[in-house]
Amino acid sequence: MASSATSLAPATAYEQLALRVQKIINAPPAQRSRSALLFKQPTESSEDWQRLLDEICENDNVTLAWRDDGGIQLFWVVPSDD
Repeated sequence: MASSATSLAPATAYEQLALRVQKIINAPPAQRSRSALLFKQPTESSEDWQRLLDEICENDNVTLAWRDDGGIQLFWVVPSDD
């Protein structure tokens, strides 16, 4: 009986960037403070970085602050269920 392994396509550079940022945002310290500090890595394209920031900005209750050191501070508010 032959087994067929499902082959996954390698993640694109944008998907790798999104996963990296997702891990930062989901880290317990970031969740407690409802903020995360993001930096573009030298290997990441400016186009992918800008696309990700644009998509993050589309979300309600999210604020981005550009820092003098090149980092981006991401803040979010969890709406109450009133």
